[in-house]
Amino acid sequence: MSVHRHGTTGPGGAGTSGPRGAARGVHIRPQAGVGHLSMPQHCGEIVALIGPNGAGKSSLFRTILGQIPHTGTIEFQRAGGDKTRPLIGYVPQSPVFDRGDPVSVFDFFSAAISKYPVFLPSPRRLRARVAECLSRVHGEGLLDRRMGALSGGELQRVLLALALEPLPHILVLDEPLSGVDIDGEKQLMDMLDEIRTKYDLSILLSTHDFATLGQFADKVILLKSEVLKVGTPDEVLSSPEFQEVFHLNLGKGGRG
Repeated sequence: MSVHRHGTTGPGGAGTSGPRGAARGVHIRPQAGVGHLSMPQHCGEIVALIGPNGAGKSSLFRTILGQIPHTGTIEFQRAGGDKTRPLIGYVPQSPVFDRGDPVSVFDFFSAAISKYPVFLPSPRRLRARVAECLSRVHGEGLLDRRMGALSGGELQRVLLALALEPLPHILVLDEPLSGVDIDGEKQLMDMLDEIRTKYDLSILLSTHDFATLGQFADKVILLKSEVLKVGTPDEVLSSPEFQEVFHLNLGKGGRG
């Protein structure tokens, strides 16, 4: 399996990209469960990955993250062709926290980014750092909230803030709209739009929420072990490939 990123003209720049958005496409060569994939992506672009259960979406993400074994190599290239090792931020799908757990957002966050023991009084500089990270997603007010008491949208906000520390080149989100209400969905997608513009990073996410694709995605990739269709949301959702994959049960604008 191979992953390559290369440059083409796109939203992130005219013909070339800056360091944060330099990687431009993902190409996966066959492995177990995933056939040949070619996924072009420009810096500053939101690409939505859709497909039925078992299509290989999670396998693709976990392979890019280095969490599962694979054959071949994974390579990332800058616009000029130079190899690089980009930072990848990852937001997992709907983690569950015990509602009675006393762990606060600060405790959770500081344990992830610092070696300072959470049972000791926290230094001011660490609290300031966590607050700064949360400010990227307008979540400063969540600093001392309990993780188990967060709504679905608030939890996604915290996980997103953690994925942005340090600022990555690529942001990968696995079903970020799962467990989030309608208002939370809009807030999350508005936030992703702000983040990709402000930090010039590429966003790759998976979703079953086809009804809102046209509101946030620049490009949609239909996957079923291999890429079946790439295009705008309207092009993909109205395609024969989409109708065939979902057996006409969902139709355009459905929710799976």
